[in-house]
Amino acid sequence: MKDKKWIYYVTAFLSGTSVMAIELGASRLLAPYFSSSQIVWTIIIGTIMIAMAIGNVIGGKMADKFDNPSKLFGWLFAAATFTMLIPVFGKFVISGVALILATFVTKNYLIWASLISCLLVFVFPLLVLGMVTPNLVKFAVKDISENGKTVGIIEACNTIGSIIGTFLPTFVTIPSIGTTLTFVVFASVLYIICLIYFIYKKRHIVKTIVIFIIALILGLFSNKIGTAFWKSDIVYEGESIYNYLRVEEDDEKIIFSTNALFSFQSIKRKNSTLAGWYYDYALAGPVMAGGVTKPISICILGLGSGTYGEECLKRFKVSSIDGVEIDGKIIEIAKTYFDLPKEIATYEEDGRAFLDATTNKYDVILVDAYRDITIPFQMSSIEFFTSVKNHLNKDGVMVINMNMRSKNEGAINDYLEGTVRSCFSSVYTCDVGGNVELFASNDYDVKERLITNAKLIISDYPLRSLMQTVSSKMKMVEPSSYILTDDKAPVEVLGMKVLDEIIEDKLKNIKESIKGKSLKELLDMLISGKLNF
Repeated sequence: MKDKKWIYYVTAFLSGTSVMAIELGASRLLAPYFSSSQIVWTIIIGTIMIAMAIGNVIGGKMADKFDNPSKLFGWLFAAATFTMLIPVFGKFVISGVALILATFVTKNYLIWASLISCLLVFVFPLLVLGMVTPNLVKFAVKDISENGKTVGIIEACNTIGSIIGTFLPTFVTIPSIGTTLTFVVFASVLYIICLIYFIYKKRHIVKTIVIFIIALILGLFSNKIGTAFWKSDIVYEGESIYNYLRVEEDDEKIIFSTNALFSFQSIKRKNSTLAGWYYDYALAGPVMAGGVTKPISICILGLGSGTYGEECLKRFKVSSIDGVEIDGKIIEIAKTYFDLPKEIATYEEDGRAFLDATTNKYDVILVDAYRDITIPFQMSSIEFFTSVKNHLNKDGVMVINMNMRSKNEGAINDYLEGTVRSCFSSVYTCDVGGNVELFASNDYDVKERLITNAKLIISDYPLRSLMQTVSSKMKMVEPSSYILTDDKAPVEVLGMKVLDEIIEDKLKNIKESIKGKSLKELLDMLISGKLNF
């Protein structure tokens, strides 16, 4: 092995590939539980860097202690086994952490839950991978005159591996075969290099192969364990470049969720009535724009399953609807499971980029791109809302669905409302329970216009009654100093504060419902839906 530097270079390459693959896999495993916000990414990256740094120190000491790399490859084999089994136990550990911490952590829940999950599930293999470089340098460098060259090649191999490990999972393995099998693939790569070493050394060959086969079987089997493993009515569960995606269906409704296990983004009632959710309140926008008596054009930024557009087509005179959705797989789901009407033109693009590129103007623009704490900052700034205003026709209205409702002043919704008010002269909000609908126009008082136009609704009595409810709940937004800009829009931090508040409010009821319950009883409550977050 002394003259076989190639195995050290290959090991450096594959370890670099695996580090990034595990990091990206970690983000996808955590996203359905804790979102894919910048805060969660910060926790993942920080934890990984700490683990790698500790691994560097341990690896350096280990390299000084031993005369051959057998110990290193033994640890790599252990890391490969652990990585292969992450899909088997990871979902249970993360969901358990989410459940347990939700019962007593009321401050910085997102930070603590994602941090503990990372420590339990991802630290060990990354710590071991941090041990690789010091060992490889020690055993690959035999001639001091080629010291720099050898170290440079090792570092280059590791870096190139990291580059491939960044692009391959994101654009190939995760969208095509999923997060679970991505872990299996990259764990298998580590196994292979360990097996090559053990075959060369003529030791542990049978043991290595047996353990690899058992772990591989378990890893492949875990692909049948859904992320929402306690649910029984799932008709689709998958992943895209951007999101974890799930569709549930029962006799009454179809539900669509992205990166959310304990809530959902869209609901479609099979009896064709109103959804009975916040989407119904957003129908006030087309009423304000005159859609009861004249054809109107609508743009939906954050198309989702397309249920809002479908309701607009059923209830208003519509000349066109453009649905903008950054995730192409969501558009596919809308067409496959929600029968997205052909009249809705779809655009696979970021909402702000779409507005920047189009010259079209609309009577209604719905901004529905905010999901829990995951609020795209580029669609929350004064620059963005100015662009929306410029793409509205005369008498046009902007509608925003905001979900981070708070009792405290200076929360994320206050910033969104203040920013919108700095761009529009008439801004009102309507409390929908868990959500808040915002309506804004520069051409009229939106509340007065809603009251006037709602009287023109003749045959659709459920809609007319709903519009009366909306107008009775509307509150005017006054100008404020709460402004978000492209340069400064700390939406994740503001959202996390509201998340803590929401958890604290729900904690009281949860504590009462789980008091005295065993772990099995808690799991049964979770499966049956009696325990909700």
